[in-house]
Amino acid sequence: MSRQSLIQDLRQIIEQARVRVTATANYAQTMMYWHIGERINREVHDSQRAEYGKQIVSQVATQLQEEYGKKGFETPSIRRMMQFANFFADEQIVAQAARKLSWSHFIEVLPLKDDLQREFYITTEGDG
Repeated sequence: MSRQSLIQDLRQIIEQARVRVTATANYAQTMMYWHIGERINREVHDSQRAEYGKQIVSQVATQLQEEYGKKGFETPSIRRMMQFANFFADEQIVAQAARKLSWSHFIEVLPLKDDLQREFYITTEGDG
């Protein structure tokens, strides 16, 4: 075996591992955001007070930023997580799609007004 062949094999091993790590990280991040949104939605829904909902999002964002840093836990990001969990209420559908789609793919479909369009996008994008 030549040194060039060895290097080529090592590159392939490294690249395959990087792809798996990225896919695993994307999946974990997407599911974490779904769970955060779902949990906050439950809290806000249980209180049934609009003012409480606004306060809780702001307070949660502040607390999470203090503990985990600003990136990803700003108030608009928390609201996106809540919207995400609301639009895609079925955890199993999210879990299946998250194996092939990143968080940024889901963010792209959140502005779509039609539930069927959102479902179609994530299922067809996830298949291709």
